[in-house]
Amino acid sequence: MKNISSSFSASLGTHNLTSALLRRGVLHQLAGLRNGQLVVNEGKERHVFGKAGALIQGEIHVRDSAVWGMVASHGSIGAGEAFIQGYWTSPDLTAVVRVFVSNLDVLDAMEGGIARLARPLIHGLHWLNRNTRQGSRKNIAAHYDLGNQLFEQFLDPTMMYSAAQFLNENDSLEQAQRNKLDRICQKLSLKPEDHLLEIGTGWGSMAIHAAQHYGCRVTTTTLSREQFAYTEQRLIQLGLQDRVTLLLEDYRDLTGQYDKLVSIEMIEAVGHRFLPTYFKQCSHLLKSNGLMLLQAITIREQRYEQARRNVDFIQRYIFPGGALPSVHKMLEIVGSDTDMNLLHMEDFGLHYARTLRLWHDNFRNAHSSLLDLGYDEYFLRLWEFYLCYCEGGFLERTIGTAQLLLAKPDALRAPLLGRFDA
Repeated sequence: MKNISSSFSASLGTHNLTSALLRRGVLHQLAGLRNGQLVVNEGKERHVFGKAGALIQGEIHVRDSAVWGMVASHGSIGAGEAFIQGYWTSPDLTAVVRVFVSNLDVLDAMEGGIARLARPLIHGLHWLNRNTRQGSRKNIAAHYDLGNQLFEQFLDPTMMYSAAQFLNENDSLEQAQRNKLDRICQKLSLKPEDHLLEIGTGWGSMAIHAAQHYGCRVTTTTLSREQFAYTEQRLIQLGLQDRVTLLLEDYRDLTGQYDKLVSIEMIEAVGHRFLPTYFKQCSHLLKSNGLMLLQAITIREQRYEQARRNVDFIQRYIFPGGALPSVHKMLEIVGSDTDMNLLHMEDFGLHYARTLRLWHDNFRNAHSSLLDLGYDEYFLRLWEFYLCYCEGGFLERTIGTAQLLLAKPDALRAPLLGRFDA
């Protein structure tokens, strides 16, 4: 009995020593923060890192010492996992994200050390999520088929799940989404005689808006069965079945020729490997005088290659198979693999930050309703981290939102250009 007790004590001592070393290592990395300020509260201990009086101030409350091992062994993904488990909390999670995003050297260092040991497994799991035809359906279902009731709880009545455009200070989220839809239609110079193709239906609002307000025919496609069923019911209720054709098809399998093409934040689900395929297909589907409006979440040019080689929290837990393009990479592919040209571009990433903040507010207000619908606390913390993670990225301009207007060779250079400068 004495030997068993001694062995247990020795094992416990070794565990405590390891935990202390991991904690010390993470705190040492945090000492490298130069922009913003981060306060870490752990019991009676309080650690302050960064610049005193900084504009951006984040605060963390450690509730379980397991957080140190998770961060040390899995870097930023581990930090997210620890938050989901409830091992740490923050009164302003977005501010914490902003501090780290404004100190990318520290964030990169946290992905090194023993965190490198987990990288092959994470990359292997991400490789399984590659966007083949079968993989794309699985990846889309993993996010968009979580239940239409979930999205109804935090999106506005338009059910748009993409960056809104706040043209006036007092615009509501719904008005800002309608602003975005109208600007897209105007940039495409939609007319009643046009046949518009939409790649990525969402819950049908773009197709409905174009058909109702611009009188054009629309063909729209999605891979989400939940979105398909939801949009089908909306079209029936509005009597738009004769104007809008709804498909459940992969963009690679589409045929025909269209006057205009729109794709709103679908390209992030294409994957780096398939970007040339995507743009070639879009060009192929457009008539020789066609226009394409692409809205994309983009990553800072200097971070593109690093992001392409690595897997982040969003790819691991929110959008399997997801990948952010950079503006340069998209234009490079458009120039080398298609006959389209860029006519106009607008970046409005800060509008996305405001959109996400409003979604987050709605999400928190729907906490009880979501629990009643069967979503547990783990899921709610996961999505809170996701929404704040993205908001922080947009506020710090590490990621952006761009609308690119692309034209086929015979497209008229419409005088609308210049009307949409941000």
